[in-house]
Amino acid sequence: MRIDESTPIADIVVAYPQTRRLLEEIGIDYCCGGRQTLERACDAQGLSPRETAEQLRRIAETEAARKSGRPALSEIPLAELADYVVETHHTFLKSELPRLAVLLQRVRTVHRQRHGRMLDALGVPFDRLRTDVEMHLAKEEDILFPLIREMEAFLEGNGPEPMMYCGSIENPVTQMEYEHEIAGAFLAEMRRIASDYDLPPDACESFKALYDGLRQLEDNLHEHIHIENNILFPKAVRLAARVPI
Repeated sequence: MRIDESTPIADIVVAYPQTRRLLEEIGIDYCCGGRQTLERACDAQGLSPRETAEQLRRIAETEAARKSGRPALSEIPLAELADYVVETHHTFLKSELPRLAVLLQRVRTVHRQRHGRMLDALGVPFDRLRTDVEMHLAKEEDILFPLIREMEAFLEGNGPEPMMYCGSIENPVTQMEYEHEIAGAFLAEMRRIASDYDLPPDACESFKALYDGLRQLEDNLHEHIHIENNILFPKAVRLAARVPI
């Protein structure tokens, strides 16, 4: 795939996942903002679209040279992709969110005198993110992903015609994308409050572990949102158009 100023950000990341790191470093949103062109995203950040495209092309060329025979996420069946999201991202979030909540409370207790105001503020978007994400995962696992599996099985002749209780699959997809935007806003607010997770000089090991965990949480959620918004959901909508409902 050719990368130039007119290429949508999502297409670049779908084809070349290793470009995510550069996009994150230069502040380009490839999750909720993945549908915008590279030129538009660069203009918003005051970057040169031509130079950025060249940087991305170099990364893509390096990745292509090292690419193994394993199929890309964009090429695997939808049911398998949904399983991948659950196993790789949902499992991580279900484990990490409670762990980070305990860790945040521990750090707030130990460092309340000097950093209590900042840590209390950090806890507000974190708690809201945790609540929203846990409900979001349940909706995907209980409603959207089973429907996607049923549609794919039906079209392959391996299952009955799926029941669209939600009217159209675009309805839950739109809701999930909306919730992704909210999660992204909470992540950005947490990073702002924590000064880009720059540790204070008196940070203890628990403080360091907290910031490391929050960075990993952000990275995992960004990748999670990217896979769903830019690969899983568009393919599911196209698949639904083939189901005679």
